[in-house]
Amino acid sequence: MADQRKCKNDSVPALRFEGFSDPWEQRRLGDCGATYGGLSGKTKEDFGHGEARFVPYTNVFDSPITDIDRLETVEIDSRQNEVKYGDTFFTVSSETPEEVGMSSVWLSDQPSVYLNSFCFGYRQDGSFDLRYLAYMLRSQAVRSDLTLLAQGISRFNISKNKVMELYVPYPQLEEQAKIGALFAKLDSLITLHQRKVDKLKTVKQSLLEKMFPREGENVPEIRFEGFTDPWEQRRLGELYRKNEERNNDGLGADRTLSVATMAYSEEGNGAAAESLSSYKRLRPGDIAFEGHANKVFAFGRFVLNDAGQGIMSPRFTCLRPISIQDFSFWKYYIHYEPLMRPILIRATKLGTMMNELVVSDFLDQSIPVPSLPEQHKIGALFAKLDSLITLHQRELEILKNLKQACLEKMFV
Repeated sequence: MADQRKCKNDSVPALRFEGFSDPWEQRRLGDCGATYGGLSGKTKEDFGHGEARFVPYTNVFDSPITDIDRLETVEIDSRQNEVKYGDTFFTVSSETPEEVGMSSVWLSDQPSVYLNSFCFGYRQDGSFDLRYLAYMLRSQAVRSDLTLLAQGISRFNISKNKVMELYVPYPQLEEQAKIGALFAKLDSLITLHQRKVDKLKTVKQSLLEKMFPREGENVPEIRFEGFTDPWEQRRLGELYRKNEERNNDGLGADRTLSVATMAYSEEGNGAAAESLSSYKRLRPGDIAFEGHANKVFAFGRFVLNDAGQGIMSPRFTCLRPISIQDFSFWKYYIHYEPLMRPILIRATKLGTMMNELVVSDFLDQSIPVPSLPEQHKIGALFAKLDSLITLHQRELEILKNLKQACLEKMFV
């Protein structure tokens, strides 16, 4: 039997659990298991029905642990290789060498499940803790080695025989189990926060559709208690006017509002100091937008300024409230597409290469507007939802960065 260990590359990871200090071995995948093929001899008509299931390519590609709920149907076929609990799947083809050989471990014992024909399976002999194997194969060190095995020009492929010749880090099983459990916990937390973000975004979208009236109506489907009067039809020109105030007080380029990023630039925008006097002054509650675009609803890149005083490039248009309005309410109302799209279409002058939003026509449009107290309620609700979404997105990003750092430091 071939020697499974590669001692000359024994090494120690940068980050380890307490109590483990021995150098890691390197073992060849082919010495710890065997491969098998995915579905074969099938035509397009064989899929989409039947009592069996198969693991699709994207399920393998997307995650180190296969999603047992993302399977597709196929007829039962005794000639095919059934996957078993603990099997590892590898993709064999991709458009870039960095994406070949993506792996995923199967942690289910359900019967009559096959593997798609663009992947191959690997059944190890118990040398590896399953979760350790899942994340180790996705670590930067192993992914770099797998990328080197890719062959092709416009489409890249990887040979399962070459993959089996690959040496991978092999600590003792107890340390493997701790590493695998850590990454499984991180993934569980990442999934939890992602679901919270997705759920909050779904709730927000649903409320956007129900708390603003549909086109041609003046009463929303959902309202806060105590508000029953229809929203009043108002011309936008009664609420906002075109703002031409110049930057006469010398605000610098670091206070330039970007319509693309909806934020002030901290580094500046590269504009010469002498040109800043031509910039428009923005005050809280102003609405800024781009007046030219190659698509009608590209004008929907409205920004309501709630970040204090600043300046904006002369090529953008600015509207200033005439009367008291709730800033948070209008921040969301101006992005309510079912209402704004018809208004923008009616106020757009179509051109050969570019379309122009005619400000006078835009301000001549009428929209339903609630009372100021109802504006406050609606604006506060959506601001709270956005705050929660941002909170969970930040926690999600922290967890993803932590996982990436551990992938780089806990494997060799």
